[in-house]
Order: sequence, then structure tokens, then C-alpha cells
Amino acid sequence: MRALTAYPTDRPLPLRGEGEPKLAASALGIEAEQVAAFDALLHELHPGAERVDGATISRLAAWLTSLPPAEARAALDERLSRIEELRAMVDDPDWDCAEADCANVRRLLRYLDQTDDLIPDTIPLLGKLDDVLLLELAWPAVSDEAEEYRDFVQYRETAHPGGDGAQRRAAWIADRMAELSMLRQQMRANDGLHLNDGRRETRFRVV
Repeated sequence: MRALTAYPTDRPLPLRGEGEPKLAASALGIEAEQVAAFDALLHELHPGAERVDGATISRLAAWLTSLPPAEARAALDERLSRIEELRAMVDDPDWDCAEADCANVRRLLRYLDQTDDLIPDTIPLLGKLDDVLLLELAWPAVSDEAEEYRDFVQYRETAHPGGDGAQRRAAWIADRMAELSMLRQQMRANDGLHLNDGRRETRFRVV
């Protein structure tokens, strides 16, 4: 039922690189104190996250601006769509998100809703870089809930379960558990066939 992922997309941001970045964070008008505040928020959301400094921002900015425009936009949009999924999750009356589980999501969204954050959203292309970076590095803190919600939405759209939110969630859990049980039975059956094949080979071996 849950497909855990370390990152919000299949293509992680290139956080590491060799040498000094060609584009300095100061060129974007970013002060060291702002980067430190961003890093502090990140580690409040996810204490085990990698540290972010000016070189990290510079490296990512240089990487993003080096891409063809369509590819750069796609790299951002792929992550921004995950942000919209998080927003839909906390607003979805069908999803029973406990306050403790959604607290990090709401804190993350509060930062993302600011227009004058680490990199102002008004800067073309780069304005959303800090948003997707925060999502990327804080993802382990919200991924359990986010991936389960994505699976639930897919189920709701294809199976069209009836009833209220609680009943739809119960139907989703029941069907996913049934699928898991069937998969386990198939695995046991396949293991049994392999074992039986081995016994038949031993029994009818010609010496």
C-alpha cells in the first residue's frame, strides 16, 4: 500500500559537486543569515537532512540555469506538482490526517506560500529553487503520509468507492490488504512449485 521514496521525484537534485560554484549565492541577493534561517527551518522539519549553505544554493542555481529552458522548467514543475499534492492532502476531507502527522506538511506549506522567502518568487526560473530544495530535503519527514495519500487518491479515482470519507478509506485499506494477501499466496505457491520441482528432479534422477 505504501511506496516509500527518498525523494519526491525519480531524479534527485544534484546537491553535491566538485570545485567552487560558478554562480555565487550573493549574486541572487542572498545573505548568509537567510541561508542559516532556511537551514534551521529545514532541520526543524527533518533533523536528519543534509546541511544547506551558500555553496549549495549557488551550485543548484548554476545547474538549473545551465539546463535548456524546457528541461529546467520540467525539473521545477515535477516537484511543484508534489507540493500541490501535499496541499490537496491537508485540505481533503476524505483523508484522515492526524495533526501530528500533518504538522510538518503544514509548516512546509507555510514557507512555500511566502513570496519573499530565501529566493523571491518574482525572480524568473530561480524564484522557486528554494521551494523545491526545501521539499527535496524535507521529503523523508512527509513521505509516508504523502505516498499513502497518493495511493488513496489513485484508488478513489479508479475504484470509485461509495460512502463517506471514513468508508472510502476503509475500502481502500481492505482492498490493498486483499491485494497484499493474494500476492503473498502467489509467492508461497511459486515457492512450493520450485520446491516440488526440486523433489521431482531428485526422485526421478537416472543414475
